[in-house]
Amino acid sequence: MVAITINRYTLIAYYDMYSQIYTTTKIWIQLLMIWLVSFGFMVPPLLGIWGQLGFNPKTFSCTILPKDCMSPKKYLFVFGFALPCLVIIVSYSCIYWRVRESKRKLEGRSKLSGQTAREKEEDSRLTTLMLTIFLCFLACFLPLMIMNVADDGITYPWLHIIASILAWASSVINPLIYAATNRQYRAAYANLLKFCKNNPVAKRTTWGSRTVGQSSNSPNYVEKRNPLKDNPTKL
Repeated sequence: MVAITINRYTLIAYYDMYSQIYTTTKIWIQLLMIWLVSFGFMVPPLLGIWGQLGFNPKTFSCTILPKDCMSPKKYLFVFGFALPCLVIIVSYSCIYWRVRESKRKLEGRSKLSGQTAREKEEDSRLTTLMLTIFLCFLACFLPLMIMNVADDGITYPWLHIIASILAWASSVINPLIYAATNRQYRAAYANLLKFCKNNPVAKRTTWGSRTVGQSSNSPNYVEKRNPLKDNPTKL
């Protein structure tokens, strides 16, 4: 999320340099570094060097447990949550002031083409979308981080459970945010639902030798008959 925020800021503040900074190769390198740094934070507890990973019966969750009275939770809170949030807040603040300043300059100009105006409007909508996602991310993960740092001894396990549920909810709210704030996502979801509704493969469920959803008048309808019932004389 920090990388996306910096990407948005670069696009708005340094538009001329954006295509040079975010080439395909550089984007892949950035993605690789993001994964390496994220995984690197978990290497010490994973190897048991600093804390350890295990099951906590009080919160019914697999988490970082202390080892030899040492735990990296507070450091992970600072470098994995607080510092990224600070970078995101500063970046969005800079984006806001940059957009506000740009609007003031463009108010008195009439030479702005329709295409450029639409592009700036789309960029503004995308920035608003990312800000909404960040605020929801903050609402989901901040309670868990606070509980892990402030109540390391798990005096109130039920609060930890509620905070964990909020953190898990972050996995499902993003599609809802996309649908609520972006008409392109709404159109894509609508097309997907129409495809699932109209696709005969998705609707067709075979039960025995009869296909559910087909009437007896359909040319594809095949009814299984009992030969003994149709020809009782063969007994």
